[in-house]
Amino acid sequence: MERLTPIERDAVASAAAYPMLPLVEQWAAINSGTRNLPGLAIMAEQLAERFGTLPGTLTLVDPDRVERVGADGRLAPLDHGRHLHLSVRRYAPVQMLFTGHMDTVYPADHPFQAVTRLDANRIGGPGVADMKGGLAVLLAALQAVEASPLAERFGYDVLINSDEETGSASSAALIARVAAGKVAALTYEPALPDGTLAGARGGTGNFTIVVRGRSAHAGRNPEEGRNAIVAAARITLELARLGSDDITVNPARIDGGGPNNVVPDLAMLHVNFRPRALAAIERTGPAMQAIAERIAAEHDVGVAVHGSFNRPPKPIDDGAARLFETVRAAGGDLGLTIGWRDTGGVCDGNNIAAAGVPVVDTMGVRGGAIHSAEEYMLIDSLAERAGLSALTILRIIGAA
Repeated sequence: MERLTPIERDAVASAAAYPMLPLVEQWAAINSGTRNLPGLAIMAEQLAERFGTLPGTLTLVDPDRVERVGADGRLAPLDHGRHLHLSVRRYAPVQMLFTGHMDTVYPADHPFQAVTRLDANRIGGPGVADMKGGLAVLLAALQAVEASPLAERFGYDVLINSDEETGSASSAALIARVAAGKVAALTYEPALPDGTLAGARGGTGNFTIVVRGRSAHAGRNPEEGRNAIVAAARITLELARLGSDDITVNPARIDGGGPNNVVPDLAMLHVNFRPRALAAIERTGPAMQAIAERIAAEHDVGVAVHGSFNRPPKPIDDGAARLFETVRAAGGDLGLTIGWRDTGGVCDGNNIAAAGVPVVDTMGVRGGAIHSAEEYMLIDSLAERAGLSALTILRIIGAA
């Protein structure tokens, strides 16, 4: 701490002292699975109460319209919760973005609901690491910076969405809007247990390909039918061949069909792509459409492709490298070793990077076993990560 200025030292101490653990316990006790709209509404109100103590204008933003393919193969609306948006000092010379998500992967009927103290330094519970702990860290850091003499030079947006765990379909446009013009962004996904951050990330694309054939009796007149399952299987095999060094293809499920004596007239292929470069997206999208059209013609079936590459890859460009170095240096001055490594996972950091804004997207707590009933958070990482964020923000303000 010897290298910190008095202003920095005060902010780090203030952030670390903020009562974060009770907030994590309170928030993690609220089930806010992405599809649990009543739970998300409660969570949004709780967050609005806490983040509303910061200056600026806070709103709960209605989600954008989203559709998904239903069991009948038709598009139907898919409801989402509202997103929290706080805007502070738009006139300030330094403008940053802070993002997080209020939703978890645990639905209302999931058996993992309780928050428990696992040992002296570990708390278990749904979302304690991913990312209700991160939201508490963000709040503590911003409160500390607001109390510093540099606050008037600092403007920012806080965006906490309700649908990150399912791809941010109803908040992607909002993310792009609030990211515009920011010098940097910090996102509060959890770090690894040893504090390692995520560096470059691959992208993702999720698609449902609906095949409509013609039913017929499998014994009497099968030649009059058009087998949707067979056509979907053909598409599956050809899509799998699109995998290469810069993209992986995972045909995950085929739905459809019925009794053994009926030629199936409906099949739905669900497929996930993980591109590691924009060129892979540009190549694979048209190739998928061409495969669908060719198989449709060969099998005399109807084929419709639904979905998108919703998160492009996130490389470490010069701007991101400089931001990582700012975080690393701040950590070093706090006695922390900050490293990062590339990952195949995706998050809203991908969307922010696509908007041209440098981002570090694992500024949250240290924890592990996320997306499982063993999820945990390391309690001492609350103060550690809040101090790291506060110092990083002050360094960005001072460098601008």
